[in-house]
Amino acid sequence: MKSTPFLGTGIQILISLFISLTSSIAFADNYPSKPIKAIVPFAPGSTTDQIGRAFATKISEALGQPIIIENRPGANGMIGADFVAKAQPDGYTILFGTNSTNAALKSLVKNLPYNQETAFTPIGYFGSAPLIIAINNDVPAKSLNGFVSLAKADPGKMTFAYASTSQRVSSEMLASAANIKMTGVSYKSGPNAMTDLIGGQVNMFTSDFGVSLPQVQAGKIRGLAVTSLKRSPAIPELPTVNEALGIKNYELIAFFAAFGPAGMPKDAVIKLNKAINDAAKSKDLVERLSTMGFETQPGTPEALGQKIKLETAKWAKAIKEAGMEPE
Repeated sequence: MKSTPFLGTGIQILISLFISLTSSIAFADNYPSKPIKAIVPFAPGSTTDQIGRAFATKISEALGQPIIIENRPGANGMIGADFVAKAQPDGYTILFGTNSTNAALKSLVKNLPYNQETAFTPIGYFGSAPLIIAINNDVPAKSLNGFVSLAKADPGKMTFAYASTSQRVSSEMLASAANIKMTGVSYKSGPNAMTDLIGGQVNMFTSDFGVSLPQVQAGKIRGLAVTSLKRSPAIPELPTVNEALGIKNYELIAFFAAFGPAGMPKDAVIKLNKAINDAAKSKDLVERLSTMGFETQPGTPEALGQKIKLETAKWAKAIKEAGMEPE
């Protein structure tokens, strides 16, 4: 009996489905079968780098494969994020992203080389941390209020450093809230900006705890305030911006999370998410990162996707209210 074209086509479809299913099962069973490259879009020594390396160690232990950190700094994280956005979505190239790369850049860059909403697969949320507003020790101000008074006395003279969107936006938000004018100075990395703050090449730097807290504690720079709504247990003597200036609603929190290119296999996302959440619950990692003002927050990929939508809107509003225009 001759097979009809329809029957032959049906068999071919079943064979294709079977191959696809077995390939998917094999991927799920074997992933990861080789080292995973994690792109950190900021410089070695930056807070993103420190947090990323801490999580990478735990993820590697859980998955049984090395997580190779590759720093690709520049353009407020855009260079590294773009590299991942254009990578093969096979689960072996991921991004340790931040509010800069996955929420704020859309409102700051006219021609972003990737579509922030569709270029990435949310994998897992690491957590968040406030920033510290600090000044060079030679600036004659002992408080944030004192610094604001100096800035008002000579508009535009006071300079602030920034190497990420959170650092820039927080400073512009402060200028808007305090009704002062400062001059921004862009840096490729937070550690470079910190070096110049210590040396007096810039007056102020609002930066992540990982970069600034050791220098404040060592007395190399003067901490003035934290950018959260509540004081940080890591340095409780510093007031919030709201406390220091007698205002309300000033808040800027930096967040950190893992993303893959769009179209990443679900099985890889699930395995990585579990490893990230387990890391976020581990006592030694929590204790280590809490000294940087960092709070871990385990969650699902879907929750991260929703958070990114909310954060994108939040950062767009903050950037607009600070009077910043896309460049």
